[in-house]
Amino acid sequence: MREFMRRTILFALAGFLTAAMVHAQDPEKAVEEDRDTTALKRVVIVTGQDYPGHKWQLTAPVLAEALGKDPRLQVAVMEDPKFLASPELNTYDVVVLHFMNWEQPDPGPEARANLKAFVAGGKGLVMVHFACGAFQAWPEFRELAGRVWDPKLRPHDPFGKFRVDIVNKEHPITRGLDSFETVDELYTCLAGEAPIELLAAATSQVDGKAYPMAFVLSCDKGRVFHSPLGHDAAALSNPPVAELFRRGCAWVAGLPPQPPPRDGEHPQRP
Repeated sequence: MREFMRRTILFALAGFLTAAMVHAQDPEKAVEEDRDTTALKRVVIVTGQDYPGHKWQLTAPVLAEALGKDPRLQVAVMEDPKFLASPELNTYDVVVLHFMNWEQPDPGPEARANLKAFVAGGKGLVMVHFACGAFQAWPEFRELAGRVWDPKLRPHDPFGKFRVDIVNKEHPITRGLDSFETVDELYTCLAGEAPIELLAAATSQVDGKAYPMAFVLSCDKGRVFHSPLGHDAAALSNPPVAELFRRGCAWVAGLPPQPPPRDGEHPQRP
């Protein structure tokens, strides 16, 4: 009996040490394995104002549908940026900025402070298209967004088809994704110095330079996914674009970017 107990303890200890070594060798993988991959996360899309050429009334529902195809993401839409000042914001896990306060004041100091605390406290932020131009009078927005619209720069290539290259195939968001074509605005107007991790880029047909089309960054304890893609409903419904935003949203929520397959299903393919 003593010999049996000794072997049992040694076996358990060996298993513990093996697991600890695996986690030490790949801490990011270990963190992902420790997460509940099926946890339900609440996502709020904040919209309601934009440049007149951006029809948020048409794009917001398309974006909500794209994100909601991940069963772990429970998506709501708020059609007033002043919602960012509400204490209710903290009942969500991810805020998706899909607005730009064109020729009108931003939601104000309470909204700024609430959004900053939301992300810094460990929650997620997703930036869509011209959201890079929100909060123009708030310098700290540059640190949250990573890159922001600079009106002094050329805004974008003529609307049309271009190729988006996945430049980081090892990040959880883009792992397994292929480069793709889209019909959209290739933004050339993003500026900023905050450290970012570039995921996807596109080469301008006007000046031959490569510009970021998707990137991530950290803000204290929170995560940010930012993509200037998504000019109109057709651009957002392009399957690889929708997949990119969906994965980015899951990742900032602290989930593996792809939901686990249900019983009897094969793993998802982008």
